[in-house]
Amino acid sequence: MGKMHRALLWSPEGEGAVRCSLCPHGCLIREGKTGICRVRQNQNGQLFALTYGRVSAEAIDPIEKKPLYHFLPGTLSYSLGSVGCNFHCAHCQNWHISMADTDMPGLRDLSPGEGVRRARAAGCASISWTYNEPTIWHEYTLDMGNLARRDGLGTVYVTNGYITEEALRDLSPMLTAYRVDIKAFSEEFYRKVCGAHLQPVLDSAALARELGMHVEVVTLVIPGENDSPEEMGGLIRWIRDTLGPDTPVHFTRFHPDHRMRDRGPTPIPILERIYRQAREEGLRFPYLGNVSPHPWESTYCPSCGALCIERQGYSVAFRNISGQSCSRCGEKIPYVATLS
Repeated sequence: MGKMHRALLWSPEGEGAVRCSLCPHGCLIREGKTGICRVRQNQNGQLFALTYGRVSAEAIDPIEKKPLYHFLPGTLSYSLGSVGCNFHCAHCQNWHISMADTDMPGLRDLSPGEGVRRARAAGCASISWTYNEPTIWHEYTLDMGNLARRDGLGTVYVTNGYITEEALRDLSPMLTAYRVDIKAFSEEFYRKVCGAHLQPVLDSAALARELGMHVEVVTLVIPGENDSPEEMGGLIRWIRDTLGPDTPVHFTRFHPDHRMRDRGPTPIPILERIYRQAREEGLRFPYLGNVSPHPWESTYCPSCGALCIERQGYSVAFRNISGQSCSRCGEKIPYVATLS
């Protein structure tokens, strides 16, 4: 643990430089410098992970807060964050840690084993790496995740999805849930707002599903940026055709923050229009977020319409559901109830 933890997924590039292959930025990092994420540094021609074991935020959260609605619903998740990000989103709501570096006051040490112990002691069913981007915490989450899975805990990435195939395959033996933001269905949005590209995010979501992870998608709906019927239709159809119609998709309400305070919150009728569009286009489990209380944060049987899992904020009640089927018509309601 500590500042000198050697990084994985890099190669020497000559003249003391290294190439990081953790995320699609593929940063060429010269001596003494860091990549875009600010937490992976070249020291004497080797790459080091500066935030290994360095924690900025620790909490016991309902799994619904991630949000994950079809993964161990009604349970608690031990949640950890550090500092740094490989995006620079203008609307980031955790900018005070995602835009920080290792000089941020208040960072504290937490070993992988101690993290697992605390999760178990708190009665959590899973560990979530969240609050800032977990991809750039790769070595730490990998070590803690392997311990967590051996102890019967689920493991969750709350991620922007900007990760290489090599890195995601590295995680796949231990990572059980991949809660990925698809921030828009527009390359222009990703370049202008996030400082990144769309296609690698789509590729990682598809690969996570192929590797057997539970995948849920979140799209923050920003007025005038990504909320047109045409763009949302493209996103909805891509999810349906690539990730599958049973994929839970959360359309969440934007609130002004960071460098995007020039517009108000998303009008709820726009979110409701997108929800109806998602249902019409064949998504069986769309949801609205940041609008509680609202009936469309609950799970309904896609066949008969019965209320199966009722949610109000982070509270959960199982209604017309038996096992993993609707108790009224027998339709399967696919969700992860237990971990093997």
